[in-house]
Amino acid sequence: MAVTIRDVAKEAGVSTSTVSKVLNNWSSISPATCDRVHEAIRKLHYTPNARAVSFAKGASRNILFLSSLKKEEAYRNPHMFDILCGVRHTLAKQGYTLMLADFPEAGDPQAYLGGLIGKGIADGILIHGSCTFPQLARLLAESRFPHIHIGHPGPGSRMCWIDTNNGLAGQFAAQHMLECGYEKVAFIGERRTDHISTQRLNGFLGGMYDYGYRIPDEYIRYTDSSREDACRQTLGVLSLPVPPRAFICENNTLALGVVKALRERRLRIPEEAAFLTFDSYPYSSIIDPAPTVIDIDVYDLGVQAAEMLLRKLDNPSLLVQTYTTLPVLRQGQSTVPAV
Repeated sequence: MAVTIRDVAKEAGVSTSTVSKVLNNWSSISPATCDRVHEAIRKLHYTPNARAVSFAKGASRNILFLSSLKKEEAYRNPHMFDILCGVRHTLAKQGYTLMLADFPEAGDPQAYLGGLIGKGIADGILIHGSCTFPQLARLLAESRFPHIHIGHPGPGSRMCWIDTNNGLAGQFAAQHMLECGYEKVAFIGERRTDHISTQRLNGFLGGMYDYGYRIPDEYIRYTDSSREDACRQTLGVLSLPVPPRAFICENNTLALGVVKALRERRLRIPEEAAFLTFDSYPYSSIIDPAPTVIDIDVYDLGVQAAEMLLRKLDNPSLLVQTYTTLPVLRQGQSTVPAV
């Protein structure tokens, strides 16, 4: 049976907290007591684990990750697992464990999160953007609990946050379309209330405007986030007196609907109608032809979020509010750059 900190404490005739303080080199412990503890450690061949070493510091070496973990969440939020992998890899290298916490569907989220913080089971928390609620910023400010919010929480927030620059991704999409010679470009987006979709749309519109092109309002279509509605909206745009030459799809699901509409109209891709989509997952590998993608490495986003939180643990007064992880263009067969 493995030797525990309690065995060392019993052998040395002290409390477990005293053993922990000796392991952490507390100056308040007398030299005689330190000698007894170290002698017990040698005699029992005790190897302190991370929890024992951190006990006296009031540190758990655990980090919470708050997100929605409901059934089929992987389909609604396909990038969360990549973010989690990046977070876990970074924390593990520094001796931290990662604990998942499910955002409650019912009840008071403020009381729930406050309870998690109050239990002392973690040293800090990473909060996925899907878990935002009105009192969140105030709760974190009053508790002074180390945190990083993954996703921009909105202007004027006091929270620490890290996000990908979706507006810049939209600008990348505009630049690529113009490099291909596509000036009449439609945007098939999510719901009007979707924050990421709005950022990407604004970046696209701004990018086109910078080069002297204005996108007509009728070229901008919102959907209920389904493939079917994306198909309907695309068919509607194609029925305009002057239809677009190319489409920007806010995500892979909508890209499936756009491709379906182009097939129904018997338009050759990309010769007669081109398109690109944001993000490689989850469907870009099954779309035919292989789409051109504006991709963001969300694994790296997880790495950066974890590194920022570790810095926050070392410096609690640090305010982190930053964009990270640049978009990358992955050329596919759905667009053709001009020669």
